[in-house]
Amino acid sequence: MHPMERHIKRAFDVLAAVVLIVVLSPVLLAIAVLLKIKAPGPVFYHQERIGYHGRPFQIFKFRTMSLDAECDGRPQLVQKDDPHLLPLGSFLREHHLDELPQLFNILRGDMSFVGPRPERRYFIDQIMQHNSDYRYIYLMRPGTTSMATLYNGYTDTIDKMLIRLQMDLDYYRHRSLALDAKIIFVTAKFILFGKKF
Repeated sequence: MHPMERHIKRAFDVLAAVVLIVVLSPVLLAIAVLLKIKAPGPVFYHQERIGYHGRPFQIFKFRTMSLDAECDGRPQLVQKDDPHLLPLGSFLREHHLDELPQLFNILRGDMSFVGPRPERRYFIDQIMQHNSDYRYIYLMRPGTTSMATLYNGYTDTIDKMLIRLQMDLDYYRHRSLALDAKIIFVTAKFILFGKKF
């Protein structure tokens, strides 16, 4: 991606994030209130992920899991029918509404709208044992959506993480503003028409 394209991409990220935070503020508030009523405990969830240039950052989400989801301290991959998933959390995940607080990550510069999904160090170390090309992921700002997000779904196994890596590396080789626009359009279409991804 040409440096000018990267500047335009960042400007779009900031502008779009501000607009969406303002427009979606009633939705954000409604979800926060429902979570507080239905699932006592914190409304928001934050977790360390590894981002641009390998720097750690805190990713924000609406909480969708019970407080004891990782009580043994060992990182877990979310399974389809995870017993720790809250009833409301299941709905939020299915419609990707749990990701809305990441608009603030985009505004802060931790993330972009389009880019590879950020991962935890624990799982990155496992991926690197299979494919050291993961290091190229650090050359991109992580994103809320990507081709891998759309067509590889939730990465609940290491095998799916390796497939996602190949898709993210393909994005790295071919990324452009036009490709980003296509990914955003398809993501919006999938969400609006209720397609699961």
